Amino acid sequence: MKAPAAQAAREEAALLVRAREGDLRAFEALVERHGERVYAVVLRFGLSPVDAEEVVQDVFVRAWRSLDGFQGRARLSTWLYRIAFNEAHRKLNRPAASRREVSLDEVGERFEAVDQGPSPHAQAESAELAALLEAQLRALPDRLRAAVVLRDVAGLSTTDAAAVVGVSQLAFKSRLHRGRKALRRALEPQLAGR
Repeated sequence: MKAPAAQAAREEAALLVRAREGDLRAFEALVERHGERVYAVVLRFGLSPVDAEEVVQDVFVRAWRSLDGFQGRARLSTWLYRIAFNEAHRKLNRPAASRREVSLDEVGERFEAVDQGPSPHAQAESAELAALLEAQLRALPDRLRAAVVLRDVAGLSTTDAAAVVGVSQLAFKSRLHRGRKALRRALEPQLAGR
């Protein structure tokens, strides 16, 4: 572990100790450290921005209430992603009548443009590509989408991502491979003409 990473880990451990003792400011600092990444991952599970914000709030409320249950066997971020995975899954599986549909405009806003070139044409193509990627990601079965999001979007290790979804590393690798393959197969025809 590099010196800055080691320092950050020590700071996080100290914040966690203080938060477990009931220090709300320490917990707020942990939320600041992890909130944006948890939100970004939750969005990729297929939730609308409004639902994603709701889920992130639920994640941190559950984390606050369950701090004593955090064993420290995994990183704090992995534990938070596990809670986020469960909360997003719960939100996605509620009755369809209570879910809000997401427009392609909202989808395009979620991904940063791939090419920040100055031309409007390049920016339009980037937004189109981002929307296409998001749509194909949404079309994946939940298990495959979760694997791709946790590994390729959140950047978790295979070990951590498998722990988040509660499967063996071998099963996770299989899901990840199938998810990437399905995305590639779905995107190739649209990208061939570019």
